[in-house]
Amino acid sequence: MQVSVKRIDPSLPLPRHETGGSVGFDLITRIDTLIEPGQIGLVPSNVIVQVPKGHALLILPRSSLPRKKGLVCPHSLGVIDEDYHGPEDEIFVQVQNITSDPVVIKRGERIAQGLIVKVEKAQWAEVVSHEAKTRGGFGSTG
Repeated sequence: MQVSVKRIDPSLPLPRHETGGSVGFDLITRIDTLIEPGQIGLVPSNVIVQVPKGHALLILPRSSLPRKKGLVCPHSLGVIDEDYHGPEDEIFVQVQNITSDPVVIKRGERIAQGLIVKVEKAQWAEVVSHEAKTRGGFGSTG
């Protein structure tokens, strides 16, 4: 699949799949970014991506982020819509510093990964009730 991408800083590399089996591609930090203890910050990824029609771009934290940097993504994942690709629509990665020390993410560091997925839009069909047996509510399977 060919995807249009614009780099904010063309001296940094394009996103890439690190191995032949990687489904996600790495996003890197455009500038050194300081996140104070307990704070939430936005890390610029250097790219504006035109997500193909009928798809979404999921932004996921790298699995090593908490262990190596003491950072988590407080929203778990980000969703980039197919119409978010204007001239100012750089993708930012939201992170929270869970340590007691400031954390610096250096320019060029891999901070998150992107995953392009096919999506379907719901066509709602309202009903009066569902005929299925009730499972018992939130957390009902134990």
